Amino acid sequence: MKILIVDDEELIRTVIKEYCKEADYEVDEATTGMEALELLKENHYDLMVLDIMMPKMDGYTLLKELPQEKKVPTIVLSARKEEYDKLSGFDLGIDDYLTKPFSPKELMARIKAIINRTNKEIPSTYKTKTLEVNTLSHTVKINNKQLNITPKEYDILVYLIKNKNIAISREQLLSNVWGYDFFGDDRTVDTHIKMLRNNLGEYRDHIITVRGFGYKYVEEEE
Repeated sequence: MKILIVDDEELIRTVIKEYCKEADYEVDEATTGMEALELLKENHYDLMVLDIMMPKMDGYTLLKELPQEKKVPTIVLSARKEEYDKLSGFDLGIDDYLTKPFSPKELMARIKAIINRTNKEIPSTYKTKTLEVNTLSHTVKINNKQLNITPKEYDILVYLIKNKNIAISREQLLSNVWGYDFFGDDRTVDTHIKMLRNNLGEYRDHIITVRGFGYKYVEEEE
């Protein structure tokens, strides 16, 4: 597993790097958003630990500038504690938000939870007559046209596909897609499902609402 640590504080990078190496993760470092953007474009990473406040390009601008096919699971590590900053991050598709000062052991627990979740995905390419999901490039296509969806919408779709024809509760989605120490409630699931359906266009009807419970993915007939 390869992790990118993006933070302008050397001590924080060093601490995280040492813990990651103990867990047998390969690590790259970036001190600015610009440097991280170049690394992300040139390499594959399984996860990114990202600071918000950095010189030249802040963390959220980096997420906005990153091409869809290069987006990776992201944990924001920031001194900002305001609800607005956390919500802004989740709107951009981050997977978790941890405030400084932080416990390295807690950070590693969150990293492992996200990596374990993403490793249990569907085969590298899932195809139906209309839909194609590539879990290596984290891309979704309908009729060979790539969709511009957020990482969280992608994770929801993959989880529903893994459990096709099975009703999944909102609580299951929160636990398995958002994971460790989620910041939010059931309404977040409904909001992301709505956005995902909008992006799926003609394929939206394959995500069915199970009244009073949650959602179910139904595969199209051949």
